Amino acid sequence: MTRRPHRIGLLGGSFNPAHGGHRAISLAAIEALDLDEMWWLVSPGNPLKPAAGMAPLAARLASARHVARAARIRPTDIEARLGTRYTVDTLAALVRRYPRHRFLWVMGADNLGQFHRWREWRRIAHTVPIAVIARPGYDAAARAAPAMGWLRRFQRPARQAKNWTEWSVPALVLLRFRPDPRSATQLRAANPAWHQRYALPISAAKPSTQE
Repeated sequence: MTRRPHRIGLLGGSFNPAHGGHRAISLAAIEALDLDEMWWLVSPGNPLKPAAGMAPLAARLASARHVARAARIRPTDIEARLGTRYTVDTLAALVRRYPRHRFLWVMGADNLGQFHRWREWRRIAHTVPIAVIARPGYDAAARAAPAMGWLRRFQRPARQAKNWTEWSVPALVLLRFRPDPRSATQLRAANPAWHQRYALPISAAKPSTQE
């Protein structure tokens, strides 16, 4: 019997910090898309976001691992290890490195609204299928965005989402789950020093047993 390829969803972002909203949409997408795993690509630096207020990569990765525990979610700093900064280059490297995996790019409607600003965004769409998750307040702008004007012709029905490995690319599916109001912006506003809890090595954080 031929074993089916490993089905991996890719959710990229700053995760500054990771939070329950990331986990909720990932678990919903795993179910809707019949994924084996969701990989969180914790970005070393988003070219479209200011560096000010960005916590160190180690802290953001640690927060992602904390939030993703006991789930089919794998936080990774693979972009830093690959030396890639742009999604188009990351995808090309992943496809080469893991020829037996099938990858699908997952993003929120807020990112679809600015997708036309991403480097070689049409090449991204020609590399892997794309699943867009609705986000309250962003859906109208996303549907009117320049990239959606081009992608609309490649849209697939949500009821076929589990068949994404059979699609030719470009392919786009729009998914809608229960809205989650949590955001990293709100969490940073409530606790600007959130990353300090991840600043110390685990060994240093444990109470000493020595007198």
